[in-house]
Amino acid sequence: MSQRLKLEVKALNAIAGEDLVILLSDKLTPAKAADEWLGEGGRSLVARAAATERFKGKALSGLTVLAPDGAGYERLILIGTGPAAERDKLDFALLGGAIAGRLGHGRSADIIAALPEGELAAAEVAEIGLGLRLRTYAFEQYKTKSREAEQAEPKTAILRVPDPSAVKKALKAREAIAAGVELARDLVNEPPNVLHPEEFADRAARLEKLGVEIEILDEKQLKKIGMRALLGVGQGSRRESRVVVMRWNGVKGGAKPVAFVGKGVTFDTGGISIKPAGGMEDMKGDMAGAACVTGLMHALAARKAKVNAVGVIGLVENMPDGNAQRPGDIVTSLSGQTIEIINTDAEGRLVLADVLWYTQERFKPGFMVNLATLTGAILVALAQEHAGLFSNSDELAERLAAAGKATGETVWRMPLGPAYDKMIDSKFADMKNAAGRHGGSITAAQFLQRHVNDTPWAHLDIAGTGMGSLTSEINRSWASGWGVRLLDRLVADHYEG
Repeated sequence: MSQRLKLEVKALNAIAGEDLVILLSDKLTPAKAADEWLGEGGRSLVARAAATERFKGKALSGLTVLAPDGAGYERLILIGTGPAAERDKLDFALLGGAIAGRLGHGRSADIIAALPEGELAAAEVAEIGLGLRLRTYAFEQYKTKSREAEQAEPKTAILRVPDPSAVKKALKAREAIAAGVELARDLVNEPPNVLHPEEFADRAARLEKLGVEIEILDEKQLKKIGMRALLGVGQGSRRESRVVVMRWNGVKGGAKPVAFVGKGVTFDTGGISIKPAGGMEDMKGDMAGAACVTGLMHALAARKAKVNAVGVIGLVENMPDGNAQRPGDIVTSLSGQTIEIINTDAEGRLVLADVLWYTQERFKPGFMVNLATLTGAILVALAQEHAGLFSNSDELAERLAAAGKATGETVWRMPLGPAYDKMIDSKFADMKNAAGRHGGSITAAQFLQRHVNDTPWAHLDIAGTGMGSLTSEINRSWASGWGVRLLDRLVADHYEG
């Protein structure tokens, strides 16, 4: 990941950047502090430029104009915040992203972080800072051709506020979250010849420097434990499978941990049930769930979250080979339940089955949330607007939905039930790993639920949100790092302290 932003927080005095950013309402009214810096010439310029360009101050819209002579800055960047009556709907992270999209490479900009109605809270300014950083993320380490000289230089954004110390404190936590999102994006964006299971495990181990306890289980240990479902997925690959356990102990006294589990198929050919060639390169992102869990553990540790958290990721590569798993095989999972393999491309649920059972049995968590790019069927149902949410706990589901609404990483609850569960019954084993096209996301979730027992649990199917992501004001990357902000918010709102 290339660093393309230098972010600072300073007082409102002595503005001296090349660009000045001000926030305007739909009535083109600036904050008092911004109005003082605009002066009569700036106010006249804003009115004329807005009329000419039909700029209405719509939320997240922008307009850049040359500054008037003697203004003390070179360009004036206007960012709309919409009507005051809808201010509670304004997403400050997206606002930061909209600002970042207007900043020039290698240029410095002073951002007067105040609304027309008055000053912003420190947390709101910090969210603007988060959006600035996330928007400027770029994954470019494999590009050898030099870009234009100015693109190699970072942007400098200076948040101008009345109380810099309060904003700096709030921003510190947001920077930890941003680093977690960026780590998740990096992992998903990496090519599969680089990020195989062993390499992924090594990168997760780097969290030790933040105080995260790391345990890496190799194939010999996994065989001894009995993770035969997980190992079956990876047996056709020359790359050994791994399970990584990450533990952040932010609370003393033996409080129950919260647990996060991630599917980490570093490349998915489909195995013997091989996928079509078109678009198969995207299957390097089939580990987005594990990437999110790793990024989340980074965020929690970096901001010193007051929670005990466990992150467990199953890392495999699904390849066709003379030793690969076959349709018709029957494997015994860690739970002791037998599974008939119908389709070797329904592999992520096999990985999660063993890792979920292992997590609940070993750590006895207060809840488990797993993330997985599990089914194409969830894209049919929800496109890329929401992740699919399945849960055995109404409370956990409601809290996830609220965290999704607060962060913009939205989820939509899908059904579970006995009729769907019956669809995965097998003639030859306790269950089968695929039940056909109808209700594909639901039957996959039912499969996972058979490996959870009574632990409060939620499954997030992120096939539509974790990779090949839609662009937004805070993401221009193929990998979004989806889920890090959502789950950090879940922990912060309900499980810290």
